[in-house]
Amino acid sequence: MESRCENCIIRQFNSLRAMSKEELKQVSDTKTTKIIKKGESLFAEGDKLNGVYCVRNGVSKLSKLSANGKDQIVKLASKGEVLGQRSVISQEITNLSAVAVNDMEVCFIPKDAITNTLQKNPNFTLEVLRHMAHDLKEADDVIVNISQKTVKQRMAEAFLYLQNNFGEDTDGFLALTLSREDISNVVGTATESAIRIISEFKKKGLIHTSGKKIGIKDERKLLEVVEGF
Repeated sequence: MESRCENCIIRQFNSLRAMSKEELKQVSDTKTTKIIKKGESLFAEGDKLNGVYCVRNGVSKLSKLSANGKDQIVKLASKGEVLGQRSVISQEITNLSAVAVNDMEVCFIPKDAITNTLQKNPNFTLEVLRHMAHDLKEADDVIVNISQKTVKQRMAEAFLYLQNNFGEDTDGFLALTLSREDISNVVGTATESAIRIISEFKKKGLIHTSGKKIGIKDERKLLEVVEGF
């Protein structure tokens, strides 16, 4: 199961691709590979992290607990994403919690391997900045969406996002199955509202469901909902 960072294609998706052979070797020598089961936590909001997690397989939900005790899912992180980077670099406690949505394989990289490289390799520093800038842009979009779009628009958008980013299974359902609660936490609404809108979308022939699974039936109509028609 242990694989060397030098030979790992996953790193092409993240800032590790800017590391030199020697730096990658240092990361490889110090990292540990972990299996995180569905529902298990990688880290909780307010933790102090001693390193970052590079996702080899599976999906994690990154969320923040609001004052009313509800989770807001800010991001679904999959293969190639590095989790905990911001916290490790800023030497602050984590602002989000990370929980496995399905079984995950992650590589834990101790923070020294990251901070040492940041100080010596400007290309790596630039890559890290690029990824953080991208995360900030995504966070801006989330804020605008929640404040300016209706719950129905956000719900339609969430299904299209899941289709575009995680694909469909052989039966035409979204490959990433989220619980109704998780869907409501992505959209930023009460679970009851999410359930109500799902059955409304189903009645209108926009989606089809089977147990927890949801599939897109009419992509064009869903897009119209997103656009506010």
